[in-house]
Amino acid sequence: MAQSAKAKQLTQDISAQIGSVFVGSERIVHNLLVGFFGSLHVLIEDIPGVGKTTLAMSLARSTGLDFGRIQFTPDVLPGDILGMTVWSVEKHDFLFKQGAIMHQFILADEINRASARTQSSLLEAMQEEKVTVDGVTHRLPEPFFVIATQNPISFTGTFLLPESQADRFGLSFSIGYPEAENEIKILERFREKNPLTELEPVADAAEILSLRHEVGAIHVERSVMDYLVHVAAATRENRKIRLGMSPRATQHLLKAAQCEAMLQGREFVIPEDVLAVAPLVIPHRLVLAGEAKMENVSALGVVEEILSTIHLPTGI
Repeated sequence: MAQSAKAKQLTQDISAQIGSVFVGSERIVHNLLVGFFGSLHVLIEDIPGVGKTTLAMSLARSTGLDFGRIQFTPDVLPGDILGMTVWSVEKHDFLFKQGAIMHQFILADEINRASARTQSSLLEAMQEEKVTVDGVTHRLPEPFFVIATQNPISFTGTFLLPESQADRFGLSFSIGYPEAENEIKILERFREKNPLTELEPVADAAEILSLRHEVGAIHVERSVMDYLVHVAAATRENRKIRLGMSPRATQHLLKAAQCEAMLQGREFVIPEDVLAVAPLVIPHRLVLAGEAKMENVSALGVVEEILSTIHLPTGI
């Protein structure tokens, strides 16, 4: 099934809306849409003030989804996020009080300023789109999507993201400092008012769910799946990596490749789609061995090295 004209127009409209506020590389916006349409939660790691929150809120407003922002700090508790049961004097019974996560679109701002206990409150929500409080399960609204921002771990007041939490994020990338010309555009665009306040939605929940369904229908040849498995196996056997890709990571890589194919206007995945999204999907969930750290090798560098050694399938 080829990408429908409506889906193509929708992705272009959302990109244009984001671009009317966020000043930066088109590839950054593209990467964000790979995560969003692929139902893959996104982690953006960078220094404060480079536009992480602006990028996230631009997407939220453009898609018209019910939005909730959670500012993670050391004193935030799991109950603040998930909700809790409280005693109602009027009804003489315990009632469920919804937490901050009960929205379609969640911005988890500075997630690594909260403790691992609080961060772990997102695990069930991100994996199964539900939360369990006092033994009672509550479904989250659809579509559900999380963008989390985090400061570099060297910053004061930050905590390491647990491996299980990092593995829930389908994609991770950074924004970086803007080029001089783009920084001038930022100054001009935000000089008099915040353009976010005037951003209008160009989509709704039903259209987003429909487009996500189209992503899942993108065809994947068996040879491409074999390639994905070989990549995953290589991360588990590499001497520079202590913890390689999980089966969940392989699924995320497949879904991201499908979304990349759709955004490129194709109805099937090619190996180049995998190469395009692998640097977004794999590095943040790897745990490097001490040898790699001593050699000052990055997770991205190891991934690029692995990809360069695995033969690409042909004839697709």
